[in-house]
Parts: sequence; structure tokens; C-alpha cells
Amino acid sequence: MADVIPMPDEACEVRMVDPERVEATRAELLSGDEASELAERFKLLSDPGRLRMIYALLEAGELCVCDLAATVAASESATSHQLRQLRLAGLVRSTKRGRTVYYRVDDTHVRLLLDVAVEHYLHDHEVRV
Repeated sequence: MADVIPMPDEACEVRMVDPERVEATRAELLSGDEASELAERFKLLSDPGRLRMIYALLEAGELCVCDLAATVAASESATSHQLRQLRLAGLVRSTKRGRTVYYRVDDTHVRLLLDVAVEHYLHDHEVRV
């Protein structure tokens, strides 16, 4: 994709109108590393299969790989692979009991984030219907 070159009428004539506001806002921004890490987590949640797994775990509390795979109608191998990615990102955690590994969502903020996203989606969908 070609770089976008601003047209002369799109360029700011004044470089900073409110330098205090600019500086205050900069102080509140995520660092580049923080933004990259957060974007990676959103990428993981952008996959429909992983998103369904997260929702299943939120509803059930915890599930083993075979039960989660049955819940989301996926193979155990694919489910295990996706859970590994979610675990490495810190979105789910695992607990081993005997020979069975159980997974659960690791952070209660994930539920809040997804609830807000779904509420927004449903509201947007209702408006367009």
C-alpha cells in the first residue's frame, strides 16, 4: 500500500495550538511497548474460535481441553493449540489435577472488556436492523 501524502489543505498550519494539552496527553499515553503488547492481546481475541473459547471459559468457570473442544465444536488438538497461545499471553491459566489440565480465564477484566464489546456490537446491530 502506498504511503498517504497529505494534501496541502490537510496539513496543519499551526504545529501546536495547545502545547500544555499536548504534553498532558502525551504523559497519559501508553508507551510503544505497552501499546504493542496490548495490540497483541487484541489480535488473539480477534480470532472467532479463540473468542468463543474465552466466552465458554467465562461461562463455565473452568474446563479441560476435551470439554472445551466439545463446547466450541473444535478438535482437541486445535483447542489445545489455541489455549497455549492464550496462556502465553496471560489471558488464561491452567491448573493440573491428576492427569487432567483445566483452563480458566486469568483476569476478570477480560469479562468486562468482552461484555462492553458485545454490548456495543448488539447496540450497533439493533440500530442498523
